[in-house]
Amino acid sequence: MDVLVTQVFNGLSGGSILLLAALGLALTFGQMGVINMAHGEFIMAGAYTAYVMQNVLGAAGLSLLVSLPIAFAVGGVLGVVLEATLLRRMYHRPLDTLLVTWGVSLVLQQLARDVFGTAGVDVPAPAWLSGPVEVLGFSFPRTRLFILLLAVAAFLALAAALRYTALGRRIRATVQNRPLAETSGISTRATDRLTFFIGSGLAGVAGVALTLMGSISPNLGTSYIVDAFLVVVVGGIGQIRGAVIAAFLLGVAQSWIEYSTTASIAKVLVFALIVAFLQVRPQGIFTVRTRSLA
Repeated sequence: MDVLVTQVFNGLSGGSILLLAALGLALTFGQMGVINMAHGEFIMAGAYTAYVMQNVLGAAGLSLLVSLPIAFAVGGVLGVVLEATLLRRMYHRPLDTLLVTWGVSLVLQQLARDVFGTAGVDVPAPAWLSGPVEVLGFSFPRTRLFILLLAVAAFLALAAALRYTALGRRIRATVQNRPLAETSGISTRATDRLTFFIGSGLAGVAGVALTLMGSISPNLGTSYIVDAFLVVVVGGIGQIRGAVIAAFLLGVAQSWIEYSTTASIAKVLVFALIVAFLQVRPQGIFTVRTRSLA
């Protein structure tokens, strides 16, 4: 029983990290067809925002809470600048966006090395997140529980925004049928920009969460960008609920395989499972229902 609970919790914890990294991608990739390889560097920017805020404010607890909205804004602004300067000319040209954003990610990594150095830096967790929490005789690390709750809160906030706000309705209309949305008077350009701001801002929040897992460095984003894309593809392009299911399924699968093998073998086997799944269901768990005649 101890092994079952521990591995399921480890899987959910790993899945919550994948979800935070992939939520923004699910939004931008689904709406605009942009393969944004710089999304990982937006995560890195969020992590360094937490590092800077802790140096400025000193108190670990206060700096963590303040870092979350500031990292969201930093990631969002970086995303809007990228969209406005480069990506808006490349919609529906995924290979071009892949190459361009990969170049941007290299530039951002070098900029981080110039500013913060090549060595990893630590952002100490606040005292109220140290140690375990005892639930029904089982111990769960508080930092992992915080990240899990943060991922669930980010998903619920995004889902509520998409369902109940005017911006959410514009985003859904643009995803389902862009020409019809434009005919209906929706400014798809403004909607794209706001979508990129939200999606990139969520990457910044993910970066703050990752500071609780260990040291951060300029290469932090490259460790998560491929896994984040896998979550988006398995969940279904542009499907937020699909990303949630895929993130937690992949997290639990990785945890269980890793328990009886090693982390490297588990990574390979999970990737093989994803390839096999996509052979059977290439559209992912869910697919977008559209009224397009194309």
